Formats: sequence, structure tokens, C-alpha cells
Amino acid sequence: MSAAKDLAKKFWDIQMNGSHADLLPLFAEDAVFEDPAIGRVEGKPAIARLLVHLDKLFGDNPPEFELLEIAGDETIAWSRWLWKRPQGDVEGVGLYKVRDGQFISYRDVFAVPEEI
Repeated sequence: MSAAKDLAKKFWDIQMNGSHADLLPLFAEDAVFEDPAIGRVEGKPAIARLLVHLDKLFGDNPPEFELLEIAGDETIAWSRWLWKRPQGDVEGVGLYKVRDGQFISYRDVFAVPEEI
């Protein structure tokens, strides 16, 4: 079984084809979202505000990603991805922990570019 991997795949489908706000149902009420450019965000209400903010921030120019690989099992998954940017691509890794079909921990790891 690969529930975490499947949820991570769903995340990436939305990330590359929808709005950030569409990601909210994937997160548990007590989820933690961590990103080196954003920091640590705890709880679904705070994650909801963050996702709406990201939609406003990127507006009509959403970030473009390329998913390089994804793997996982029932509770843990990871992905390796590229953030495609005119200033140069940024490579990162996403780490996902899943409970009852939702993310309880989401963490991106990448070197934050000087200009976002």
C-alpha cells in the first residue's frame, strides 16, 4: 500500500494544475507546514491563511514546478522537484507524513534564492 505516496502525488497534481487553496483538504487539523522561505505554520486554519496568501502573492504568475521523482509507503513519502525560474532553477525535496489520509507534516527543503 502507498497511501502517503498517493497523497503526495495528489498534492503535486494540484500544485502544478490548480490553486494553492485547493491543497487545504489534504491537511489534517493539527498539521504542520514547514518551508525554509516561509517558516513553520501550525494547524489547518493557519495553513489555510498561508495558502490563500500564496495565491494572492503569485496571482496570475503561479510558480512552475517539475516533479523529478516521488516515493513513499503508507505513512511517509518524499519527492524531489525543481522550481523552474527565469533566474535559475531551484532543486528541492518535499517530506510528507500522513495519518488517516491527510498530511500531518509537510516539509520542503531547499536553498532559498535571494530573489523570490
